Amino acid sequence: MKSNLSYYSKGALNVSLLNKTVVLAASRKTNEMSKIIEKQQGTPLVRSLQGTVFLNDQEVRKDLERDVEENYDWMIFTTGIGVNALLDMAKDMNIKDQYLKSINEATIAARGYKTFAALKKIGVTPTAKDDDGTIKGLIASLQPYDFNGKRVMVQLHGENAPSLLEYLIEEGAIVFPILPYKHVDPKPETVERFCQEVLAGEIDAVCFTAAIQVRSLFKYAKEKRYSRSIVDAFMTHTMAVAVGKVTAEALHEEGIDRIVKPDLERMGAMIVELSNYYEEIEKY
Repeated sequence: MKSNLSYYSKGALNVSLLNKTVVLAASRKTNEMSKIIEKQQGTPLVRSLQGTVFLNDQEVRKDLERDVEENYDWMIFTTGIGVNALLDMAKDMNIKDQYLKSINEATIAARGYKTFAALKKIGVTPTAKDDDGTIKGLIASLQPYDFNGKRVMVQLHGENAPSLLEYLIEEGAIVFPILPYKHVDPKPETVERFCQEVLAGEIDAVCFTAAIQVRSLFKYAKEKRYSRSIVDAFMTHTMAVAVGKVTAEALHEEGIDRIVKPDLERMGAMIVELSNYYEEIEKY
């Protein structure tokens, strides 16, 4: 089967990225995406804002031991890879049966189709789930339920989901987060270079392929007091491009509403959508 990137790198693509400098904030498949941009006469720049990801082994083992001993009212899962990582680690610790028992005794909520699929494999059907793959959608699905005094385990992926945790705490829940994976911030010199390029008006568009790239950028920008200027840049001369709803949601949370997003949530489709955007502009 052909990858979505190879599919979009062939055929009669237009040249609407001519004289456009497009930053790729991703850390993977940048060569393939760069070729698509170049085929449309654009200039790609790789400025990885993602950092690295590692398995949060020792902390999670302690959390899993806690999870099989605690009686949770709710267990909320936000990523399929996180569900599978916890199950694999529980198996390695010889407590998988107890962990499955904890899951089956709790009310379950899930975000995203991959999470839903991972839970389905172990025979679990969530009581609440989003309808659009976003944390915002997940929160909306939780609103009919009473969380006051409820003990809630929340599986996160590499970073906190502030809006979800804040919602649960405001509703009176006792929250127990667990992060199977952790993100390490990108190199500060890379983020600094990117910020200066954006502020100088040297970047026409930035392709974000994951919410963590947005969060890493603004974590650094806020520390350096660039955030307001960065938002202004994205709202005027630099176009923010999101691979899908979750990434677009992260941009919205930082105050960026001027976003290009494809209907098909794929990297190649994202770049083609950006090209189509510029083609439409050039008509007027």
